[in-house]
Amino acid sequence: MHLNTIASKISNDELFALLVQAHEQLSENESRQLDARLVLLLANHIGSVEVIKEAVEYARNSLISK
Repeated sequence: MHLNTIASKISNDELFALLVQAHEQLSENESRQLDARLVLLLANHIGSVEVIKEAVEYARNSLISK
């Protein structure tokens, strides 16, 4: 299995709104905890260390190349 970077059926706007709503009324620390928990839950759902490695590299490289 490989990392899928093609947009899925959920719209970017819908996903962004969902994430913003999840962070409402949380402190900065709580927001970071939410992000970490969400990442761990999604990593568990993916279940492939190789795909997770690809995702980490892809996300990190997108920040470094700016």
